[in-house]
Amino acid sequence: MSEMKIFDRTIGMLGKVLDLRQRKQELIASNIANSETPGYIPSRLSFEKDLAKALDSKQQHQTPAHPRHIPITAAGVDTVTGQTVRRPDQGVSIDGNGVDLDQQLIAQSENQLLYESAAQIISKKLATLKYVCQDGR
Repeated sequence: MSEMKIFDRTIGMLGKVLDLRQRKQELIASNIANSETPGYIPSRLSFEKDLAKALDSKQQHQTPAHPRHIPITAAGVDTVTGQTVRRPDQGVSIDGNGVDLDQQLIAQSENQLLYESAAQIISKKLATLKYVCQDGR
């Protein structure tokens, strides 16, 4: 008997992307809030390469505890946490602050767009699943 899957690996990946984008948004907000703090060095979260590597790995799902259990998420994607790096933007101001407010605002806008895109995709996938569960009604 073939393995039945309710959620494809895209659902698990998109859920992880939403979590990581939220963490990235928090770091960017902290950088913006500290844009005038003397000596503050901004933080960045990078996870895209780790996520791509996890998606390419052969271990795409956990082995269920029972053969009739339905696997839900990809194990490789669940392990991605991203890397937080502290380094100044383009230049450091006289007071030692390394935040370039313009760069941070651009990063915030980009991250927000990517978060909303992932949320829309997962919403559409779940709406399709709901449609199927309701026999097309």
